[in-house]
Amino acid sequence: MSQSPGVKGRRILVTGGLGFIGSNLVCRCVELGARVTIYDSLDGRAGGSFHNLTSVRDAVTVVIDDIRNRDAVAATMSGQDVVFHCAGYTSHAGSMAFPFDDLDVNCKGTLNILEAARRSNPDVRLVQLGTSTQVGKMRSAPVDENHPEFPLDVYSAHKSLAEKYFLIYGKAYGLATSVVRLSNVFGPRAHIRTNQFGFINYFVGLALQDKDLTVFGDGRQVRNVIYVDDCVSALLLVAERPEATGQVFFVTGDEQYSIKQIAEGIVEAMGRGRVRPVEWPSDKAAIEVGDAVISNQRIKEILGWRPRHTLVTGLVATRDYFRSCLDQYLG
Repeated sequence: MSQSPGVKGRRILVTGGLGFIGSNLVCRCVELGARVTIYDSLDGRAGGSFHNLTSVRDAVTVVIDDIRNRDAVAATMSGQDVVFHCAGYTSHAGSMAFPFDDLDVNCKGTLNILEAARRSNPDVRLVQLGTSTQVGKMRSAPVDENHPEFPLDVYSAHKSLAEKYFLIYGKAYGLATSVVRLSNVFGPRAHIRTNQFGFINYFVGLALQDKDLTVFGDGRQVRNVIYVDDCVSALLLVAERPEATGQVFFVTGDEQYSIKQIAEGIVEAMGRGRVRPVEWPSDKAAIEVGDAVISNQRIKEILGWRPRHTLVTGLVATRDYFRSCLDQYLG
């Protein structure tokens, strides 16, 4: 089954399209012949950059505004066929420090998207990006879409709430909504300068600078990971297939790796850096979920999606991308 559904000629809106996942999605949509509009605030806390659009800048329309601006969201929603809602704050620690900012962006901003669709474009297809950390600590393994949710940080709680908004608007107003929960996405165009946008991408940045990759404790807690190209293929499939309407999908790789294994794999792939264990900081320990073993069986069964990259192949591709433009991401 093809994992590159036909989007040629379709009008696609990507909120947060200058960020990591959004920009990779934009580039793929342009390659497939879609008419793409990006809506992004370029807020420094969200990690967006025009450099992410180097290969497609002249082929897309860019609207610089905030999803908290209800009127601007409504104006941009008009006439779109598909909306991928990638915009948001993604820092777990940042959400604990600034919970009301996180609420405004990840919840109120999401409601602005849904209200704009309900009022002015009810036929649009809407895909929300969620996170596996909505679940909190794993109570049974593997974690699937029916696992209870007890998030441990404000960001994860707000993403859980935003997901419920999507499902409610789908059922109450007949909107075509779907949710994709992601787990540790890594790859090209990621923000690699700080640890606020995923530990794998931050570790990549550290290794490329020949610095230490600090692993908390023994680093034995396990995670699913997914290379960004596989993430994009899943998002496109969810947007294309009617069977995805009203569904929530975990999108992850097939294998689990310990944090230590991931760090060691990054050092090996980048050819630089060192893994150094350190004690757990108290603020990080308070929101740590422990092992997270995620099942991707539902999206496989319903849509036929399969990840094509392993941790190793994804890291090699990531290395090759950043080595040619590292100054743009670390400057």
